[in-house]
Amino acid sequence: MCSRSWLWNCSPSGHVARGLLLPRSPWAILCPRQNRPPQSSRLLMSQFNDPAEAAYSVQDYGSSPAIEGVELIALRRFNDDGGSMTELARLAAGQHEGVAGFEARQMNYSVLDPQAIKAFHLHRRQTDVWFVPPSDKIMLVLADVRSGSASEGVVQRLILGDGNSRLVRIPPGVAHGCRNLRPSTPGSIIYFVDVQFSVGEECDEGRLPWDHFGTELWEVERA
Repeated sequence: MCSRSWLWNCSPSGHVARGLLLPRSPWAILCPRQNRPPQSSRLLMSQFNDPAEAAYSVQDYGSSPAIEGVELIALRRFNDDGGSMTELARLAAGQHEGVAGFEARQMNYSVLDPQAIKAFHLHRRQTDVWFVPPSDKIMLVLADVRSGSASEGVVQRLILGDGNSRLVRIPPGVAHGCRNLRPSTPGSIIYFVDVQFSVGEECDEGRLPWDHFGTELWEVERA
């Protein structure tokens, strides 16, 4: 351990105070300059063994491709000592103030059992606007199957809820399905649509198989 230097200060009143003179860097406390490790040795990269090198990859933190027309709208959550409140919509003659051009014609509430998958729904005319409570955690999978779309073929995964309050706008022609990621509790979805449900020729409730875009979409990533 290096020896310490003491600083003597004289106050305007003539009293003498003794204080510890601290070095600029913690390195100077621990060891003299001549004993510090060279800068180059502190920057050397570790070498891995062969199995680790073969399996090694760098996490991709880049943004994934977006689907044209899919919109995320952040909502404000109001908290106090008694709980919280989130405003989902302000409607004027059915027009949703926060979702441009969207007229709500029906509002639905859906519950997913733990780990359940519901997929895929597909509409030719209908737009969906989804909300998942922040206390739940649901993975939404979107796939653009619109012929000629700028994002045709793009598949996107979004995590809804999980502490966040936001709406997701899903345009017609974008297949959508979901999985409840909670292992033991149900998950809830509240969603608005601009086409009322009907049977017969007017029905716009299309389906695709849950594994139409591959089963790996539904796996939870581990990193």
